[in-house]
Amino acid sequence: MGEILQTIQSIDPVAFSIGPFVARWYGLSYLVGFVAASALTFHFARKWKVDFSFDDLLTVLISISLGVIIGSRIGFVLFYQPKYFLANPLQIVAFWDGGIAGMSFHGGLIGAVVGAIVAARIIKMPALRLGDLVLIGTPIGLGLGRMANYINGELWGRVTDVSWGVIFPAAGPLARHPSQVYEALLQGLLILVVLFIIAQIAAKKGQPPAQGSIVGAFLVLYGIVRIFAEFFREPDSQLGFLVGNWLTMGMLLSLPMVIVGMFFLWRAYVSGSKEKSTT
Repeated sequence: MGEILQTIQSIDPVAFSIGPFVARWYGLSYLVGFVAASALTFHFARKWKVDFSFDDLLTVLISISLGVIIGSRIGFVLFYQPKYFLANPLQIVAFWDGGIAGMSFHGGLIGAVVGAIVAARIIKMPALRLGDLVLIGTPIGLGLGRMANYINGELWGRVTDVSWGVIFPAAGPLARHPSQVYEALLQGLLILVVLFIIAQIAAKKGQPPAQGSIVGAFLVLYGIVRIFAEFFREPDSQLGFLVGNWLTMGMLLSLPMVIVGMFFLWRAYVSGSKEKSTT
């Protein structure tokens, strides 16, 4: 058994304030994530020689941003606290209430897909090709968001005796896995590196990768690392474990991502290559 260092999470969730204006790390993570993803999208559109203007980028950014914000809130309402919000429908828009101000990644993903499809129609680009572009930098926002969760002292891990355990005051006196940091490294750094490599290989050839390949890789990788991270993360208090002492809602929602992602990879690299060989 490792000696617990008894690190206490005590970082101020407010990054800075100017008069009545207050900037929180969580909000900044969204802002920086969207900006960074947009920059990589525009960069690789040029490298891949895809027709994609700055006006197209703004259209995509606005559409997907709205989709993520609306979808993540609706996802939280439907996936995690449907009974509460059914009884209190006006609280759905209560983003300021810390107790019910949750957001759902899986709901945000669905919202992002809807936003991307709308944007793809507007700028007249295949939706999967647009998905390949915008997902390259998406892990940056995911990683920063998880670190913001750590700073907020929320979504903590399960009780542990590892030497790097952290005490989250809102969770009680016991040290816990800093699962937010695990997820930041896996969902953020690891997935970013893999997607960047795929994108860069295509860039060196001066053409896009197989259509849907980055979409598929992102879905598979996120689904796998999220399921893995759930073994260290405390399940949501209002849901607990769905089956036994292991299956969580995060796992259940991530499994379809892996399946759909594998289909897109098969379509990009197997089915697509067969079609080319017969033409």
